[in-house]
Amino acid sequence: MAELNDDDLVDYEEDEAVEEPKGEDAKKGGTYSGIHASGFRDFLLKAELLRAIVDCGFEHPSEVQHECIPQAILGMDMLCQAKSGMGKTAVFVLSTLQQLEPKEQTVGAIILCHTRELAYQIRNEFQRFTQYLKDVKTEVLYGGVPVSQHKDLLKGPNCPHIVVGTAGRVLQLVREKDLQTKGVKHFILDECDQMLAQLDMRRDVQEIFKATPHEKQVMMFSATLADDVREVCKKFMQDPMEIFVDDSKLTLHGLQQHYIKLAENEKNRKLNELLDALEFNQVVVFVKSVNRAIQLDKLLQECNFPSVAIHASMKQEERIKMYQNFKDFKHRILVSTDIWGRGIDIERVNIVVNYDMPDSSDTYLHRVGRAGRFGTKGLAITFASDENDAKVLESVQSRFEVSITELPETIDVSSYMTA
Repeated sequence: MAELNDDDLVDYEEDEAVEEPKGEDAKKGGTYSGIHASGFRDFLLKAELLRAIVDCGFEHPSEVQHECIPQAILGMDMLCQAKSGMGKTAVFVLSTLQQLEPKEQTVGAIILCHTRELAYQIRNEFQRFTQYLKDVKTEVLYGGVPVSQHKDLLKGPNCPHIVVGTAGRVLQLVREKDLQTKGVKHFILDECDQMLAQLDMRRDVQEIFKATPHEKQVMMFSATLADDVREVCKKFMQDPMEIFVDDSKLTLHGLQQHYIKLAENEKNRKLNELLDALEFNQVVVFVKSVNRAIQLDKLLQECNFPSVAIHASMKQEERIKMYQNFKDFKHRILVSTDIWGRGIDIERVNIVVNYDMPDSSDTYLHRVGRAGRFGTKGLAITFASDENDAKVLESVQSRFEVSITELPETIDVSSYMTA
């Protein structure tokens, strides 16, 4: 990849004077950063992408999109840490589609992530933005589906230009020469800390990476990045642009966060009370194990709460179907393990309950980030039942400079429900 110096980027670095909106536009408001120009048109994207952006209802780029997209569409390597729900996926989807020149039977981009649900979601985002780019094909590849189906997908005229998948299945297809990588120009990791922190998954990613051409764009994204993982990420890149949000700013605007001290055997009754008392669009309840997800879901249904569960022991087709049904608002309460805690974007979720305390401050941030995404309101309630729980809460508050207060007796509905 050709190196870019500061002079090449000068047009994007300088602040621009933006005219104040007038009339109807002034009433709309917005939470976007005003120091840059005001819309997606300023990125000089393809007309087909701009039409899709309008259809998706996106009015103004988020802060991370303002910072990343101009450089990403120039082909720069990029390492981006930004809080949950701020539109990181659109950065790599739009910049990849802007640069992609679809060639017959040639995979031009590989996007890897750590769960099947996230891969499925990212594939859907590519499909949303390619509705007017009729010649661009995207497929998703992950375990739980017969590998023969994926081998057939990669043959002949229906070979996708963009592959989204989990590392294990993609590596299998690369090793067996069914997935040809010689045309890959974009290599992307979403939730890259999860992909690279675990040695076995890192080895898979490295093997796929080495099978692709040396000259390519590499982009990695996450809401949390430890210093040691950050250094690992940079080893995949050439002079990357690094965009980081300071950890102290990693709290989510519009999200109320509370805790409840209670004994383990009081959790079920308290959860029932909350679901009765609170108004919600959709709720996600996080637990620490597959067995607890199954049992709690069963208990909620016995109490006439319309819940469903998603966990790693389910068959793949069932998991994806449940995810899609929840996204389509066919269910309002979801019980889940941490398999569902990262990157998954359901617009109507406005309450998250940590029935079991997450194991770390990072996991806490990713879980509660399911509510209050991109400027919407939300409520996070965490059950704390022992000293270890208290320690995790303390670490969250000190690391992210956020105040998590005891749940008050009454909460104003307008504080966590968007009108």
